[in-house]
This record gives sequence, C-alpha cells and structure tokens, in this order.
Amino acid sequence: MQDIPGMSQVPLNRRRFIRSAGLFGLAGLMGGIARAEENIILPFENGERPLVQYPQKRPLIRLTSRPPQLETPFPVFNESVITPNDAFFVRYHLSVLPPASVDAESFRLQIKGKVKTPQEFSIADLKSRFEAVEVVAVNQCSGNSRGFFQPRVPGGQSGNGAMGNARWKGVLLKDVLDKCGVAEGAKQAVFNGLDRPLLPQTPDFIKALDVDQARDGEVMLAYEMNGEELPWLNGFPLRLVVPGYYGTYWVKHLNEITVADETFNGFWMNPAYRIPDNACACVEPGATPKKTVPITRFNVRSFITSLADGSQVKAGDTTTVKGIAFDGGYGIQQVLFSDDGGRSWREAELGKDLGKYSFRPWTIPFTARQAGSFELKVKATNRIGQSQPLEALWNPAGYMRNVIETVKVLAI
Repeated sequence: MQDIPGMSQVPLNRRRFIRSAGLFGLAGLMGGIARAEENIILPFENGERPLVQYPQKRPLIRLTSRPPQLETPFPVFNESVITPNDAFFVRYHLSVLPPASVDAESFRLQIKGKVKTPQEFSIADLKSRFEAVEVVAVNQCSGNSRGFFQPRVPGGQSGNGAMGNARWKGVLLKDVLDKCGVAEGAKQAVFNGLDRPLLPQTPDFIKALDVDQARDGEVMLAYEMNGEELPWLNGFPLRLVVPGYYGTYWVKHLNEITVADETFNGFWMNPAYRIPDNACACVEPGATPKKTVPITRFNVRSFITSLADGSQVKAGDTTTVKGIAFDGGYGIQQVLFSDDGGRSWREAELGKDLGKYSFRPWTIPFTARQAGSFELKVKATNRIGQSQPLEALWNPAGYMRNVIETVKVLAI
C-alpha cells in the first residue's frame, strides 16, 4: 500500500511546472479573456445562457464560469461527424486551472507507485519512445442533458451539447505502464492532473481505473485532437482518453499516474459519479437508490441534427433528415426514424463508420404529405441489442439520459 500523491499537497514536478510557467489565476481567465456574445435559451426551465468566447474557442454556451463549464451549441453537430476543436465542450471540477501559456517542454508525466521502475516522460519522450495510435471517440459528460430531467436534479443544467466526437492521437497507456513494469498485486491506476482546488477543503480531482482496463490496449494518453495540439481547455498538453466511458475519467492536463495496490476511494470516485446499481441505472423519480456503483460506459443515444423544434418544412417536398447515433463501444447496428410520433418506424441509412467509439451519421428522407404538425423521433440500437427507452429514466444525479428524442416540425 502507498500514498496517493496530490490529495493534500502539490507534487514536486507539479510545483516545478507551475513555478516555471506561472499560475494563470481564474480571476484573470474570467475577467480578461472570456468575452460574452449574446444569450440563448435552452428548452427547459431557467434555460437562458450566455454565449461566451474563450481562448481557442468559438462562442460556446456557458453553464458556469468557476469552474468553467461550456456546452457546444447543438447546430454544431450538424456541421460534421467530427466536432471541431474550437466548438468542443469544456467541463472542469476545480477552479484553479493550469497556465494558458503552458510550456510543453517543461511538462513531465510521472509514473510511480506499484511499478518496478518509476519514470518521468516529457511529451517528446512519449512521441519518440512509443508507437503513436489514433482513435475517433466520443467524449460525453455524465450529466449531458441533465437540464431535461423531471423532477429537476442538482448539478450543471446542460442541454444536449455536453458531448463531442474527435480524432485523438497519442500513445497507449498500456505501453507506458509496461515500460515502467506494473508490479505484482497492482489493482488500480490513479490519475491526477494539473488543475487544482481553490480551497484546501475541496477534494482534488483524481480518478481511477482498474489495472486490467488501464492495460486493455484502448485507453490512451492523448497529445493531439483532430490533427492539432490539444486545446488548453481540453487538457493541453496531455489528457487521458478512455473510449466508450463517460468524460469524468478523461483526466485533463494529466501529469501523474500512481499504480496502487488497493481500490482508490477518493471523493470523485465515491461518493461522486455513482449510479443506481441496476440494469437501467434508474430509480423512481424522487427515490434514493439502495446501492450504487461508479458510472462507467455510455448507453445508446441518437439525435436529429438537421431539424430543431419548431422548424418549418414545405408540405409535399422531401427533406433529408440527418442525425448522429453512438454508444459505449459496441457500435451502432440500426437507426429507426418515425414521423408520426412513434406509431410507425422506418430504417435510416447509416453513414461512414469511423469506428465503434465514434458518432455514426445517418440520413433518411421525410415527406410531409399535408400541412400540419409532425412529431419526429429517432431510436438507435447497438450491435448487442441495446436501445433507447421511450420514456426518460431518472436517477438523483441526472446521469445517462438516453430517452428517444423528439423534434416537432411544422409543414406549411
């Protein structure tokens, strides 16, 4: 058993890094760099939000400023199956961010704990000493769509834009751990980044994965996103990528991995980010689950992206309806579309498959044969038969919403 660094003090390499680069205070971030554009209204109670522009970002929907939570405006998802870096959502838990002007040459990733040879790696080391790999994968916040929960639940009240799909490039975590030699009896890999709490009583944001998963050949240490360096607000210069798992595990500004011989039970693993321990991860609205487990893999989701609530179409004309579907890594098998409120369904045509962790685009023709209102629905099924519920499921944390989505349009 060994201590997990970062819980009560800043490790030496982090102190050295912050001192050399200069701490960029949150007050400066919010006061001098973020720029408000206009307000938009998300379709739920208290849904008015400012559009705010941050460094390297186009105007995004701001949920909170301290720490920054920025949601992608939903029309972005109709632009491309790959979410542009400047439109990718942002989610922090701690208020003190690492410097905007990070010196990647000074950065070191430290591997320690239950390893035979503790080591430090620069970004240049990772690029030169390990094979580069790429994966197209969705990163989705556990609380994506929380604002739609009824009854309402506490937490960031996001719409459907706390997600994004990118091409991540880096090295396999397995290769880096194997280079250090995971010792016998190791149970978990514990991850910490350069962001830190403003107050000493606030728990540092630290996450953990079982060693077997950390060495599954898919978990990555990413230094590029869509062919460019990671944006500052998305984890520059290095972040963890856990394909198919919710973004809570995708630790940003990753500088510390400790291999441990016991289960890590820090705040952000327990009691935070827990779901009801049952097949639906749900309970009756207002109820408290008897038992919980850590949130892990995405469930199945699908969206219409080319039409929004209140859109108008011309009666008699055929419109190509477009959208996206994804799941936690089994892959999308089928997308069904209904233009009569779910009474009948037709199969949509799936677009290019960029991999089992990616958004899967789909299209289908829709003809409104007469003037009036139409209720469009979309439902995806993955390759192991998992699909989406017709009625929204509920849990106290507002996680994992994946109800069949509805868009109401008017034919004129």
